[in-house]
Amino acid sequence: MNDTKVLEIVNKIFIAIFEQKNQFSLEELLEKFAFDVKLPKQVNDSTTNEITWADSIHNGRFITNKNMQIKDEKDGWMLAKQEIHNLQELIDIWNTVNLTTTERVYDSINVSKSDTIYRCENVYRSTGCNDSKNMVYCDSCGNSEFLLASQRSYSCNFCIRTDDSKDCSNSYNVICSNKVSNSFFIQDCFDLYECMFCSHIVSKKFCIANMQFEEEEYFEIKKTIMEWILNS
Repeated sequence: MNDTKVLEIVNKIFIAIFEQKNQFSLEELLEKFAFDVKLPKQVNDSTTNEITWADSIHNGRFITNKNMQIKDEKDGWMLAKQEIHNLQELIDIWNTVNLTTTERVYDSINVSKSDTIYRCENVYRSTGCNDSKNMVYCDSCGNSEFLLASQRSYSCNFCIRTDDSKDCSNSYNVICSNKVSNSFFIQDCFDLYECMFCSHIVSKKFCIANMQFEEEEYFEIKKTIMEWILNS
């Protein structure tokens, strides 16, 4: 997936949440919104030296999923039996085949710079996602669409920085919550609509910092909050 397509996805998310187009580059989006999200890291395929993306980098030696399959079909991975005189020799032999597979993408289309992706479409720089579409800078999300910089969330749509949450939409910075829509800065809440800076409340709308507001004054404050989020 090229950068233009990624930014088109982000633009739709911004319009749904902030009612305005995205003005940030991919690098700026990463720094501003996805700074703490666990994302695939850039490494090099140890067999070809080509750039690839890995979820785990501890091993230090890598091979793309595509190149791993090519070698499997062409030569296989079995080695001829050798004499082993000590443990170091055994480890050295193992290291010739012990390559971490990268860019593991299964039953998916239009995926780039990602690892461990299952049954997804249009995914950029993400990891551990399944059954989702239009995901950018996400970690371990499923059954979702149009998410940016979100983690461990399911059945969410058009959200930015939604963590450990479910059934959320058109929202920004939602943590450990369920059934939240059109809201900003929510933690440990259920069934909220048009709320901001709220925690530990249930079935509310037009609340700010756990205080009830009239609809008109709520939206006046919301305008200021959106400007602050995008310009700070």
